Amino acid sequence: MKILVTGGAGFIGSAVVRQAIADGHSVVNLDALTYAANLANLDSVAADPRYAFERVDIRDRAGLDRVFATHQPDAVMHLAAESHVDRSIDGPAEFIDTNITGTYTLLEAARAYWGGTRDFRFHHVSTDEVFGTLGPEGLFTETTAYAPNSPYSASKAASDHLARAWHETYGLPVVLSNCSNNYGPFHFPEKLIPVVILNALAERPIPVYGAGENVRDWLFVEDHATALLAVVTRGEIGESYNIGGNAEARNIDIVRKICALMDENAPTTARHDRLITFVKDRPGHDFRYAIDASKIRADLGWTPSVTLDEGLRRTVTWYLEHRDWWQAILERGHRVERLGLKQAKG
Repeated sequence: MKILVTGGAGFIGSAVVRQAIADGHSVVNLDALTYAANLANLDSVAADPRYAFERVDIRDRAGLDRVFATHQPDAVMHLAAESHVDRSIDGPAEFIDTNITGTYTLLEAARAYWGGTRDFRFHHVSTDEVFGTLGPEGLFTETTAYAPNSPYSASKAASDHLARAWHETYGLPVVLSNCSNNYGPFHFPEKLIPVVILNALAERPIPVYGAGENVRDWLFVEDHATALLAVVTRGEIGESYNIGGNAEARNIDIVRKICALMDENAPTTARHDRLITFVKDRPGHDFRYAIDASKIRADLGWTPSVTLDEGLRRTVTWYLEHRDWWQAILERGHRVERLGLKQAKG
């Protein structure tokens, strides 16, 4: 299968590209190369004859039409998005433009290419954050009502609705998926886990929102990539699949686990957990996300293979062994810090 992956130079997108090539697919990576994209994520496949790169923005209809006509993909995996909740709080406009207008533009280009007759499918990749927040109990299922609470999740909810509408209205062969929190190698250093690792390594304060009680279901990115490829190749058209790691944990517990791994692998004169600093919570911070992934397990036979402890160990080891990757990002002026506090209430 030839797959057009949008956002293929990003964190999850690059994992999908690497896994797709390993599985024998051909891949066209379409990416605008905005701040979090990094072609170095794809060094291992860049020379593979089954890999091609196109620097195109999903809002550029003419560019999209050219890519479809040139490469003739069998499927689209749409991962291109502005994706950082904290950044969406500080500046929501780009999220609305890219995630909503960009998805509309891509859907229209895909519909024109498909033409109603071509053997083709469009996989829209989304997040569990569209469902809002859970209390101490319960799980998100594929039929959970949408209730987004941040500009990011609202923009992704809108893009989900567009993808479904293009299937229901125009018959575009669409499949959807919603995932829990991803982590692993090549994670841009603005999200919780890489921020903790790099701040611990530099012996800088490790910021934790509120009391760190917020709960997430953690999904190792390489597991997510295998799930997404199962959905795009074998998922039923018109269906949606929740993808989770079966690994719920409070943010503070994740931070403490990473500090313990840093004590083991990069020891200093004192324990790294001394650096934990509780900061003002971000606005609209959902309390708990948790995924019911029974449908993808039953229908497609997918289950996560990496436990949380194993995944965190692999992630910490990767950052320690690939300093050149993240140091290049820091040299471009990126600051390792938590965002989303500029507009905090109170």
